[in-house]
Amino acid sequence: MNRPLLTLARRRAALGWIFILPWVLGFLFLFAIPLAKSLRFSFSKLTVVATGYHLDYVGWRNYLDALYVDANFNRILTESVVNMIVNVPLILFFSLFSAVLVNQKFRGRAMVRAMLFLPVILASGAIAAAELSGLLAQAGNTGMAQDGDKTIGAAAMLASYRLEDILLQSGMPESFIDYITGAVSRIYDIISKSGVQILIFLAALQSIPLSMYEVAKMEGATAYETFWKVTLPMVSPLILTNVIYTIIDSFSDSKVTTAITSTAFASLNFGLSSAMSWLYTGMIAVILLAIGIITSRRVFYHN
Repeated sequence: MNRPLLTLARRRAALGWIFILPWVLGFLFLFAIPLAKSLRFSFSKLTVVATGYHLDYVGWRNYLDALYVDANFNRILTESVVNMIVNVPLILFFSLFSAVLVNQKFRGRAMVRAMLFLPVILASGAIAAAELSGLLAQAGNTGMAQDGDKTIGAAAMLASYRLEDILLQSGMPESFIDYITGAVSRIYDIISKSGVQILIFLAALQSIPLSMYEVAKMEGATAYETFWKVTLPMVSPLILTNVIYTIIDSFSDSKVTTAITSTAFASLNFGLSSAMSWLYTGMIAVILLAIGIITSRRVFYHN
């Protein structure tokens, strides 16, 4: 008796479960128990004793202390959300723009791709440690001291061509000008956080069938129309992926995580630290859910 073959939808669903199975196993065996303990700590006062620790149930007191008593938590939490709202669109735009450029055929394309992904590699190793310890700043100050005249001349030249003045003279709204000038001032952060997104967008661009571009060309579509009618809809599923990844990445190394760590291990207030962590996690979950619902309505899935 022949077994019924799986449908295409079921095969894709099974393949999806196979891909996420390592994460599910890792979560169950490595993160589920610490997560449950953290939730328990957030409703308790932890006291270190000779045999380990003792928990006293305090209800919602830790959450109320985090929101209404702690002097910095609300401020840094708000700053993290605002920075995320500002940086995520810039990172996505730069990533998609860079991926479209490096997807073209030109000499040195492999080297340009490596240069765009290089900040991700450097940020995970010795360069990040040197930056945190201030070695790069010291080296930069030394170089500026040696080349002081050149630095002053370059600064004067750049000051004479300020981007803000140019945009103001063009008649653009001040809010838009502030957004653009802020992006220019944060160009290092934007580039350093765009490597993975560029790689994902590049993979999406290379998966688009060439026949779709040939048909668009035969129909007389311009490059501008081809991008909006073919390229952007075809990469839209990966836009949703990059939005979620960028939001999570922007929260992973924010001031809030530093404050939570300091509250736990410097002040030894593990209950308050756990409450801060769950408040932070809840806010991230709400933002991801809202953006995921809004973005998924614009996603085009080509089957």
